[in-house]
Amino acid sequence: MRVVERVDNDPLRIASYNIHGCVGGDRRCDVERVAAVIRELNCDTVGLQEVHSQLEWLARATGMRAVAGATLVRHSGDYGNALLTRRRILDVKRHDLSFRGYEPRGALEVDLEVADRPVSVFVMHLGLRMTERRFQVRKMLQVLRKIPMDRAVIVLGDINEWLPLSRPLRWLHELLGQPPWQRSFPVWAPLLALDRVWVRPRGSLREFGVHRSVAARRASDHYPVKAVVSAQAVPLRETRG
Repeated sequence: MRVVERVDNDPLRIASYNIHGCVGGDRRCDVERVAAVIRELNCDTVGLQEVHSQLEWLARATGMRAVAGATLVRHSGDYGNALLTRRRILDVKRHDLSFRGYEPRGALEVDLEVADRPVSVFVMHLGLRMTERRFQVRKMLQVLRKIPMDRAVIVLGDINEWLPLSRPLRWLHELLGQPPWQRSFPVWAPLLALDRVWVRPRGSLREFGVHRSVAARRASDHYPVKAVVSAQAVPLRETRG
């Protein structure tokens, strides 16, 4: 296991990764393959979606602390969002985003210490239906509007929005600013920008890109996206992984 290093005064290097239960395009479940991709990212914080009962194993394999979101119990095992981090954890909240009789969904909110300041990080995986996503984003907007404007906020996850001008995306852009995006799904022919990262204040987002490595193409059906967030507002520079 790697030693957890102090990174409190560095820029926050953060990623979002739908690991698809650690099942790759070859239909094999390989947790070490996903752990290798997380190590490749060289991020101190990673939001995960579609995590089954592999979270503690991934934490040990990457030398990070694990925070589990609201866990769904399926016949195939536990399932949900999670966060891996080397940062100091200040607080954890879990928000229910379930809609009607559809699959239960939730958002994980973790306050981290970055450069001696709290940063609120939200990890989400929105539903597959348009009405479901609209409901979920409205609920998230209620939560986000309660956060003081002087608090840095990062919202990331698999948003499941195919249309670049959809209402949920526009609502999030209006509140958090419109970030850059790149296509991350599916890995064999990336067509859709399902995986997103919003940062408030917008000028704190220094870099953003999709991590398109050979290992990432094999490990899941999504490529991870990653960003560098500074405590100070600086011009944006896009990167391509």
